[in-house]
Formats: sequence, structure tokens, C-alpha cells
Amino acid sequence: MGRRRYLTFLAIAMALVASYHLLQAPTPPSRYHALFLTLGSNSSASAHLRALTLRPHVAGTEANAAAAEYVRAALASLSFPTRVTPYSVLLSYPAHRSLSLSAGPGLPNNVFSLVQETYPGDPYAAAAAEVIPTYFAYSGSGSVAAEAVYANYGEKSDYAYLASQGVDVAGKVVLARYGDIHCEDMVRNARAAGAAAALIYTDAKDFGGPGAKGKRKWFPDTRWLPPSGVQVGTLYYGNGDPTTPMWPSCAAGEDCERLSMDELDGSEAMPGIPALPISGRDGETIQKAMGGGVAPPEWQGAEGAPVYRIGPGPAVLNLTYIGNETLATIENVFAVIEGREEPDRYVIIGNHRDAWTFGAVDPNSGTAAMLEIAERLSKLEKKGWRPRRTIIVCSWDAEEFALIGSTEWAEENMDILGSRAIAYLNVDISVFGPGGLMPRATPQLDELIKEASRMVPDPDDPSHTLYDALIRNDPPITRVAGAGTDFAAFVQYIGIPSLDMSYGLFSEYPVYHSLYDDYVWMERFGDPLFHRHVALASVWGLIALRLADDEIIPFNYVPYASELVESSKVVEDGCPGCPVSFSPLHKSIKQLEKAATKIVTEKTMLQSQKWGLNTRERTLKVREINDRLMMAERAFTNREGLVGRPWYKHMIYASSDQDDWGTKAFPGIVSAIANANKLNTSESWRVLQHEIYRGARAVSKASAVLDGRLT
Repeated sequence: MGRRRYLTFLAIAMALVASYHLLQAPTPPSRYHALFLTLGSNSSASAHLRALTLRPHVAGTEANAAAAEYVRAALASLSFPTRVTPYSVLLSYPAHRSLSLSAGPGLPNNVFSLVQETYPGDPYAAAAAEVIPTYFAYSGSGSVAAEAVYANYGEKSDYAYLASQGVDVAGKVVLARYGDIHCEDMVRNARAAGAAAALIYTDAKDFGGPGAKGKRKWFPDTRWLPPSGVQVGTLYYGNGDPTTPMWPSCAAGEDCERLSMDELDGSEAMPGIPALPISGRDGETIQKAMGGGVAPPEWQGAEGAPVYRIGPGPAVLNLTYIGNETLATIENVFAVIEGREEPDRYVIIGNHRDAWTFGAVDPNSGTAAMLEIAERLSKLEKKGWRPRRTIIVCSWDAEEFALIGSTEWAEENMDILGSRAIAYLNVDISVFGPGGLMPRATPQLDELIKEASRMVPDPDDPSHTLYDALIRNDPPITRVAGAGTDFAAFVQYIGIPSLDMSYGLFSEYPVYHSLYDDYVWMERFGDPLFHRHVALASVWGLIALRLADDEIIPFNYVPYASELVESSKVVEDGCPGCPVSFSPLHKSIKQLEKAATKIVTEKTMLQSQKWGLNTRERTLKVREINDRLMMAERAFTNREGLVGRPWYKHMIYASSDQDDWGTKAFPGIVSAIANANKLNTSESWRVLQHEIYRGARAVSKASAVLDGRLT
């Protein structure tokens, strides 16, 4: 063969080899991610939501078992392996409730019906008969007849005002209205003030919409809560099955350690007094019968409401509540998409399924979005995609009672999750209404959230992306610190990077936890086109795909360090002139800044040298960096937990001990500051200094993990 012919042959052969490798090269994950964003289905989200909300489905009921089977079957139909994990847990239902008002001598008693009313033409009127009567789960049982005292929003500052006015709450029935804190905190505050019982109502000022009384419109004509609407909830001050605190429960028929009912009744986690949620209309009726001093202007009601007075009396309330606390079976549903290269690393997405009533917004807007994501992932599989890491889809049960399903599973699998979980991605409510993307997360996820939001058009303004509206928020991303939903066990008990997100503003959702949270409300006011559901599913799913497919986990701890710099300033500013030193905390945060910058540099260098290392060297280095990124969040935890709240083990983010939904950075330090300012003793200041050191040690541990070297 001549030289020219040989060179020609060689060139053709090389071209054929190159073409073969191009044809055989795997599709890059980014192509699948782009395809994922094109597969959203408004009709699928709508159909799932309609099916899930045909009946009320409180945890422990036959209707909720049917909802569990619907989710399992929907996931199984996509060829994903599924399983159901049951637990027998203590749930709480009403056995008897009554409430009457005596307005004064010679006046007739007013017996309240305690019923949420349907409306003419309500397509769910028949199903509404299945709704459990309005109540607070785990309320104390008993009967109380006593004068009423009005306590505004039921915060500690409100009781301080009553005391300043000479109003003694002891032995009285407190009347308070929903506001900024959760019902469990409101009842705890009432009990601490000495109240014998508590009533909590949804004031028209906050839930009834604009306009004067008699001119307001409500659901089904507008989004606002009808006058008979009641917001129910739970009063258990803890997470998980009340009979198995700090350890997992078990299925019916299995043997596991449990607290007795006598032990529970004496627990600080139980409310200890009878309490009922009531409607805005019933609340106003009681207000009309109140005497005593006129409440301050900020304590008053909506336009046209009666003048609010603080009491006590002359209104006398006769309240009886008898609860039925019983062991019932709940069911968590799972689907698993096994990873190809790293099956022992988990990206977990979750939503709870149980609802107080129909649950169209809370939580099944999130369930519908999660099932819509699963459908898209199934379509990607048919195109040849498999995740690098395992994706686990979770449908939790009994969240409304005390985050029970997710907590029991996390407690049972704590050690495996602690060594394998990359992140937990939660959506409780996917859509409230208009208002844009509302994420909250541990800070190493901030950049990933922003990157994903840039890829998804804003459903309310398609010429812009979700990111464009997100950055107008202050701050754009808040923190997963409150215990309001299922991320709590993952981040606050185990230390797994976590996020929770929704679309829209909570203030746009006045029918929360009421009879009127149904498909009609969502279709008319929350998301008529179901395009907000699809947008939320897109960004949620894209974040999961990036975490599952990116060679190096897309975490960045530089924003975490910056966040802690600002948070430490806020904490220290809350203690001016305190006889303690915050320098250990400042020093530890500087260490975190240095370690976070170092691992970003290592990651950048490794990515730039992608073809310069042999396969084994590269695989080992990638795994080593990923392990440091994954495990750093665990280092923020402390096995002893927060003082007085040992279940909460995260030293940086946890709920406030004043508000179970509130967000506090360095919660142990914040609580110690409040206690020291109150007591002003040498021991209280010593405890505060100890808490500063505990927080500093947690940050230093995380820095060491990120740095990756032994001391």
C-alpha cells in the first residue's frame, strides 16, 4: 500500500473510530435535565389533585389509607419499585365537644354549633359529612366553666400587657385569635399564664378579607374564609409519635418501647388544658359579651366588628372537650430510582399526604407536583437516563399531627441516612396562589436553588424566570429552622442539607386547615391553570436531578459562612454589654470561611483537569470531595441536643423555643441570652458562655470536615 493511500486509509479509520465513540458516548446529564423541563403537564397535576381530594383524609382513617394506595399505584405504574412502611402511632380524635356562652344574668345562653357550613351548590357537600369535627389534636380533656379573658394573638407579650392592666388570667377561659404563632404555642402560653382553658378563633381582620362587615365576600365567591370557617391543628409540642420520643415506633403487632398515657399526660409536650378552635363568627359573638377595659387599637378587629374588651367576664364560657387518643396505623409510601454509579448515595424528595380536611392546598398540591415529577423521571428513563445517585420519592403520613411519618422513618434509619443521604428536598404546599417562588434551605443549597430558578419561566410572567422574582425578596432564600413540616427530622435531628419550597404567599391562603381547602378553591383562586404547580415541580425536580447527576455535588459552603457572619452579628447585637465573649464563635466562623473557600478551589481544579487524571485517581478524588461536602452539615449537630429540647440536635438552625414555627440561628445561644437577661445571675451568664462555646465547636467541626484533614 502506498504511503498516500495508507495515510488516507488511516484518516478514514480514525474518523470512523471517532464517530463510533461519539455515537456510543452517553448523553450528558444536562441534556436530560433540559428535556425534563419540557415534560411538565398541567393536566396531570390537576388530575392527581382532583383524585387525591375527593374525600377528607385525616391520618389513621380509611380515606387516608385509600390516598396512600393511590400514590403507591401511581408510582408503581411508572415502573418504579415501591414499598409501604407502616407504623402504629398515637393519634388523637374528638369524642365530644361542646361550648356555650352565658352573657350575664337574665340573658339566654348561646350554644355554639361548632360546625363549618357548606354553601349552596358545593360539590363536596356530601363528602363534607366525613370531615372530623373541629378540634385540636392532643388537647387536654375536661370541662371548664369560667369567665372569658381576651388575649389578642396569645403571645407572651400579650399576657404581659394583661398583667399590666391588672387582669388575672388564672382559672379563666382565654379567647385568642390566630396570628403569628402556632396554636400549640398559643395554648402553652395560656397554660403558663394560669388559664383553665383556651379558645382560638380566626378573626375576620386576618382571614375574612377586605371591606366592612356585611359587605365582605368569602369563598366560594372570593378566596377568603367564610364566617363559619375554623382552622384546626395539633397541640403536641414535639415531633413524631408521642409514645416514642427520641426513638422510632413500630408496626402494629410488633413490640417496641412506648410511654404510657399517664407518662404522656404529665409531659410538658402535652398542652395540659382543654382547648378548641372556633370560627370568626363565634369569636365575635363572645367579644360582644365581654366587659372590662377596652383593648388597645392593635388588639381590635376588622371594620364593623364589635369593640373588643379584655375582660374578665362578664361573659362566662362553658367548654367541654373529651379526646380519644388511640394507636392507629399510618403508612409511608416510597418509590426508589436506583443510581447507576453511586447507588449508596441518596437524594430524597418528600411531601406529606394526610390532610385535616380535603387538603387541596395543604398538602396535596405538593403531592400532585411530586407525582408529576415522577412521571417526568419515568419518561427520562425511557429515553435512556439513569441517575448517578439514587433518588427516593417519599409520601409521608400523619404530618399534621406531629410530623409523625417522616420523623419515625428518619429515627429508624438515622445511621444509614447519616452516612448516605446527600440532601432532603421537601415540598409541603406547592402552591398558595400568586407571589413567586418561596424557598427556604440550609445555605449550601442557595446557589443551586438560584441556578435552577434561572431555568424555569415564571408562570405568572413567562417573559421572566422564577429567579427574576426570587431575587426581589428580602432575603431571597430563608432558612429551614422552624419545625412546621417534614424537613425537621432530616436537618434538625440528623443534619442532612435540606430545603422546602412553595409558590406564592401564605397570606393568599386564608382557608388553611379548614373545610374550604378543596379542589374548587385551588381551581378558582390558587392555580386556575395549574401552571404554578408545573413551575414548582420543574424547579424542585431540576434541583433533585442536579444533586443526583452532577459528578461533584453542587454544594457551596461559602454562602453558609457568610450567613453565619451575619447571624452571629444579630445574636451578639441582642446582648449588648453582656459579660461574655463571642470571640470563640467569630474565630470558628473564620475557620469555616477558609475551609469553604478551599474546597471550592479544589472542586474547580478537579473540574478543569477532567481529562488529566486516570479513572481511578479521579473517581477516588471525586468521592473524597463529595464525602466532605455531604458530611459537613452533620458536623453542625450535637448528640446532646439543645438544652431542654434534646431532639433538636442542630446547633445552627432550629425552631425558636418561643414559637415552634419560628426561625432562629444559633438557637441555644439565643435562648441562653433570653434567660440570662431575665435572671441576671452569674450562673445564667456562665450558661450563656457555655452555649457560645457549644455553637463555636459545631462550626469548627464542620470546618474540619470541609477541610478534609486530621489535626
